[in-house]
Amino acid sequence: MTQETIRDYCFSKKGVSADFPFDGKTLVYKVMGKLFLLTGIDGFPISMNLKCDPERAVELRERHEAIRAGYHMNKKHWNTVTCDGSLNDSFILELIEHSYTLVVQSLPKKIQAELLS
Repeated sequence: MTQETIRDYCFSKKGVSADFPFDGKTLVYKVMGKLFLLTGIDGFPISMNLKCDPERAVELRERHEAIRAGYHMNKKHWNTVTCDGSLNDSFILELIEHSYTLVVQSLPKKIQAELLS
């Protein structure tokens, strides 16, 4: 997994923007202004925080060493995923999709409708 793959996948989704609201090293991806992924651009291996359904978050942490409770995030709703080679890229992209979808579902209906148009 590369930063370029993450960027290209995120920008393939509707309503996505990215910026550095905290510092020059932490890239934040948002859908309609709401955070769904953040990652350090100079870390190796790449790690990212992703929103996750609370029950699934616990299951993922139990099954995969590369998935831990979200660093500096609400640990009930966020996981930190480390791209250390133990998780395949398609699985990581599915986790990004899950995060994006959860955030979209939490948006007001009017904003959700804008995304669909």
